[in-house]
Amino acid sequence: MRILLTGAAGFIGFHTATALLARGDEVVGLDNMSPYYDPKLKKDRLQYLQGKKGFTFMEGDIRDRATVKKAMEGCDRVCHLAALAGVRYAFDHPDEYIAINITGFFNVLDEVRLQKIPGLIYASSSSVYGGNTTFPSKETDRTDDPISLYGQNKKDNELLAHTYHRLYGTHVTGLRFFTVYGPWGRPDMALFLFTESLLHDRPLTIFGHGKMQRDFTYVDDIVSGIVATIDKNCEEEVFNLGCGKTEELMDYVRMIEAACGKEAKKEFLPMQPGDTTKSAADITKARTMLGFDPQTTIKDGVPKFVEWYRGYYKI
Repeated sequence: MRILLTGAAGFIGFHTATALLARGDEVVGLDNMSPYYDPKLKKDRLQYLQGKKGFTFMEGDIRDRATVKKAMEGCDRVCHLAALAGVRYAFDHPDEYIAINITGFFNVLDEVRLQKIPGLIYASSSSVYGGNTTFPSKETDRTDDPISLYGQNKKDNELLAHTYHRLYGTHVTGLRFFTVYGPWGRPDMALFLFTESLLHDRPLTIFGHGKMQRDFTYVDDIVSGIVATIDKNCEEEVFNLGCGKTEELMDYVRMIEAACGKEAKKEFLPMQPGDTTKSAADITKARTMLGFDPQTTIKDGVPKFVEWYRGYYKI
């Protein structure tokens, strides 16, 4: 297939593009190379992809409708992963989140309608579960209590996609990702920050006094779910993609310490606005409908990241 992949130079986008190219798909990668975090990391991901057969890159922004239209022409699927991610940054930059995550999503979705693309797969987030206290989270749980602007953005995407399916018959599938980690990861996420601090002998800043729990999901498992969704091309669905196993944050920290070969100094701070104390994915639906079967636990996944980090930064 010929697949438009937005956010191709991002963390999950890079790994998804690599998997699609490896099996022989054509990938049109669209990315605005945002400086939200170190652009060098994005440039290095892109350089890797540009050495692969079947990859075409277009630098551009999903907020620009003409760019979206041009990038989508002749595609069989659209995999929309471009977004302004993260809960905390949104607290001080709400305008950027609305422009990219709401207006940008609309541009992609509406262009899928106009060009009659057979299917749209888009990234949602576990953040849509907001203040829910029933675990593990199921796709049928209520998602009308957001505690972050990012979570609201992703819920809005799901509602808009649902409406387009009802009105126009557009095939849409949303994927609620749960705390994705792995090599080439984002520098603003915990694993990257903790590893960086530890290897440079700086204290780890740990929010929630270390009492948080997360469903940490290795990026290769997430990609397997994305690819399965692209192939399945449901008429309209939403799936949880997580490991299906909730870990204590401090166990995660201990895994990082073991992989780095040293114990970290730690600074414990209160929860930050928009954060949740726990995430846990019920992945029964994805297992049943997609054959989704995550394989990597933090015991195996964390050392893989640390190994990549040491190699990439020559430490």
